[in-house]
Amino acid sequence: MKMNYEENAKIFKALCDSSRLKIIDILSCGEKCACEILEDFDFTQPTLSHHMKVLSDCGLVVVRKEGLWNHYTLNMNNCNKITLFMMNLVTETEDCICKDKSNCTCK
Repeated sequence: MKMNYEENAKIFKALCDSSRLKIIDILSCGEKCACEILEDFDFTQPTLSHHMKVLSDCGLVVVRKEGLWNHYTLNMNNCNKITLFMMNLVTETEDCICKDKSNCTCK
């Protein structure tokens, strides 16, 4: 598996906010309207829009517009990819970056 550190770092940056983590948790139960998500927070609709833009820009959330409201779902494909990336990052494998120590001169 090719490790794309830069692309995945953007996703982790998006997740470095407790409100966005809570939004991911809320969306794990299925599609939610913005008004439903707002019920769990003490901030305004524009603040929610900012958080949702960050999550959709990094590919974790999909937006569907219906009338005046946006409906959000998790992009499970990308959520699974970031989970797999993290698992590969902390697991020693045959093609692990630490295996290539042939140029090391310290002994």
